[in-house]
Formats: sequence, C-alpha cells, structure tokens
Amino acid sequence: MEPEPDLKMHYQPQKLKDVVLITPKVHQDHRGFFMETFRLDEFQKHCGAYNFVQDNHSRSEKGTLRGLHYQLNNPQGKLIRVTQGEVYDVVVDCRTDSPTYGQWHGVTLSAENKQLLWVPPGFAHGFMVLSDTADFEYKCTDYYAPDDQYVIAWNDATLRIQWPLQNLNPTLSGKDQGGKSFLQAPKFESQK
Repeated sequence: MEPEPDLKMHYQPQKLKDVVLITPKVHQDHRGFFMETFRLDEFQKHCGAYNFVQDNHSRSEKGTLRGLHYQLNNPQGKLIRVTQGEVYDVVVDCRTDSPTYGQWHGVTLSAENKQLLWVPPGFAHGFMVLSDTADFEYKCTDYYAPDDQYVIAWNDATLRIQWPLQNLNPTLSGKDQGGKSFLQAPKFESQK
C-alpha cells in the first residue's frame, strides 16, 4: 500500500497586503501527477474567512491583455490559476486604507509552475497571455455584476505597470480600451 502523500500547500504573502501566492505540493511519477488545488480549511487559515460562489474559465490567445477589472459594490476576491499556457498576472491595491494602496504586483502563472494567486476583494486585476494560448481559471467570492464593473487603463501613467510586452501590441477588448486612469477610477473607501 502506498503511503499517504503530504498534500500541504505553501502560502507565501506577496509585497501587497493580503495578496498570497500559493504553491501546491505536486506528486509526480511515471503515471502523471496529483495535487490539491484548493482546501477550504487551509485557505481560510492563510488567506481569510472567504467562501467562493462562482468559478470562471477563459481561454485567450498570445498578446491578449484583460483588465484591469474590479467590482466596487460587489467586490470579488479571486483565487486564480492557469491550467494551460502562461500569463503575466497583475493586481493593483485600490483600498484607500491599505498601506499598499496604489501599488501593483505581478507574477507569472503557468500550467508548468502550477501556482495559484489569491487576490482579495478591493483589488483591480488583469493578465496578459505570454504563450500561444492560455486557459485561465478562477474562483470568485461574489457573483459577476456587469453593472458594477470598472476598468483601470492597463497602461496607466500613475501605476506604470511593467507588462512583458516583448514587442507586442496587446490585444484589448473595447471595454478595456476605455479604461479610466487610476486617479479617476473609483476606489474602495475605508469601512471604519
């Protein structure tokens, strides 16, 4: 009988307050691999008492840039992973009472590194596809509310996000082309 594998995931806080990079423990042999991608008790211990209500899956082509999106009245926390391909994922702290307000952070997520990123409510989020295609999956703590969606311009002059453009002009949706500047976009005000 095979011994029970150690399934513990590694939770690593990032430079922005409350954002966490999660690295699963991957068990691999000649048959393939196995890993846990979510465990509620461990997630809540390291990331907070959140519950998920919706799962989303998108596929995008190389050079597609989606974002920077957020909901203000129905803020969504997102647990993100890439199951095929590679993306550069960016989050921006839009919480006016946060010590990292107005700062951005980027990480590469891929099917190869199998990492997940926890983005709590109060952040704008976007990603750019680096591989030929990428499948992007995420769990949300609130439902999508199309009338409550806001977009910050991906190339905002205040944020100065360092996207890995690699001589590409990113492919944007009409909505993303019309994103507001960070200074003009509505923010999450303190609940105190």
